[in-house]
Amino acid sequence: GVHIADVSHFVKEGTPLDREAKKRGVTVYLVEKRIDMVPTSLGEDVCSLNEKVDRYAFSCIWTMSPEAEVIDTVFCKSIIRSVSAHSYQQAQEKIDDPSRNDPITLDLRNLNRLAKILRKRRMEKGALSLSSPQVTFKRDEENEDPVDVELYQLRDTNAMVEEYMLLANISVAQQILKFFPAFSLLRRHPPPKEKEFNKLVDIVKKMGVDLNIENSKSLAESLDKAVKPDDEYFNQLLRILSTRCMNQAVYFSSGSLNSSEFHHYGLATPIYTHFTSPIRRYADVIVHRLLAASIGAAPLPGRLTHQAVVDACSTVNRRHRMADIAGRDSTRLHTLIFLRGKRLVEDARVLSVKGNGFNVLVPKFGIEGKVYVTKTLLAKDLWTYDYDNQSIVSPDKRTTIKVFDQVKVRVWLDESQPFAPKIVFESVVPALNVSTSPPPSKSSNTSYGVDERVVEGKKLQKEIEKARKTLSRVTFGGANETEKGKKGETKRKKRKRA
Repeated sequence: GVHIADVSHFVKEGTPLDREAKKRGVTVYLVEKRIDMVPTSLGEDVCSLNEKVDRYAFSCIWTMSPEAEVIDTVFCKSIIRSVSAHSYQQAQEKIDDPSRNDPITLDLRNLNRLAKILRKRRMEKGALSLSSPQVTFKRDEENEDPVDVELYQLRDTNAMVEEYMLLANISVAQQILKFFPAFSLLRRHPPPKEKEFNKLVDIVKKMGVDLNIENSKSLAESLDKAVKPDDEYFNQLLRILSTRCMNQAVYFSSGSLNSSEFHHYGLATPIYTHFTSPIRRYADVIVHRLLAASIGAAPLPGRLTHQAVVDACSTVNRRHRMADIAGRDSTRLHTLIFLRGKRLVEDARVLSVKGNGFNVLVPKFGIEGKVYVTKTLLAKDLWTYDYDNQSIVSPDKRTTIKVFDQVKVRVWLDESQPFAPKIVFESVVPALNVSTSPPPSKSSNTSYGVDERVVEGKKLQKEIEKARKTLSRVTFGGANETEKGKKGETKRKKRKRA
């Protein structure tokens, strides 16, 4: 079964603690810290299922056949005492070590076997296995600055836990909808719009890959087949780009939509909710309250109406998006700090092309940026942009760059503008000889570290100011100029008479 800390036992509806948790909506995860939705004493102690201590929990317990068929499901409030706590890596090491046959290891192997069956069955129904780069930072022990960046490694144990969490969420969704069809808090993932996929479909079709987006099952099958023997990263990159064509999953009240719209496209399930993380998601707290009422463990809170669920969903959806943005910005900030004083040459992949350059993804760091192919607008320097083939061709026709191409880029931090440092991407292979040069040092006699573009910008600004002054004299000095003209004419007439 899946046992989740019983946060709703401590966070009662309408209390100051509940109002603050609702306002925050989610826990925000940054690189160096997290901003908790509930107090740390709850998240790290009272509602943390630490080993060898009793903890209140909400349990979803299944009776399963050896083929991972669910025979029966029971929901109950419980008190559990965890025998042992493991990280994903520790659990994986136990599963992989053939010399270990203790009860915990045997249980882990059996859970993993059943999870693989569940996953296979889910994929056969059309669930998608998409991708987005996730990085972790190794940080200096003294100043906590990042000293290295690497992609987060997923193990079988990650997938194992995910399968049981997904199954628990689906089971709970079915339960609460049965009892509260008018205001159950659910989560839906609308299917992508065809136009979002059209460009990607056309690009890969020219590469001999057929991407069928008719439904999630056909898309999943297409992605599984999209493999290039000479390019190991191609499939993952295709999944990353496919993820970006998707709509965002959102929370909603079951009374707001028809049941046909409840479907979760990415998971290929007709109904879904979030039950497994009430410490970090307020949506899960509401689901716990609904589930408790459905089994008679607690009365339904009086304020829990359709409109209350609609309002909560609106808040949580907005806060969820904000947390995602904050997390990405935190990763980017620490990448900037990591790159300070470095000039690294790394493998990269072309994500998209434009007339003046191309966007790349550096898989090692999970960062993206633009490589400019020209610094001027002179006709002789302009590259040819081919929209149909999503490529750009150099003026001498010797270099063509297309989406999915493998390139090498030099990555460094431009700090010429102290308050707006930026990551610069320069193409090394192919060598374009048009990349931005690093700014001069402050010890040099020219510019004092100021970018050429800044100098040009200041010159242009002076020209604009000069033009404004001239215009001002013409506009507001018109009467004076006319008067001067009249006086001059009078003097000429006097001279003639004399």
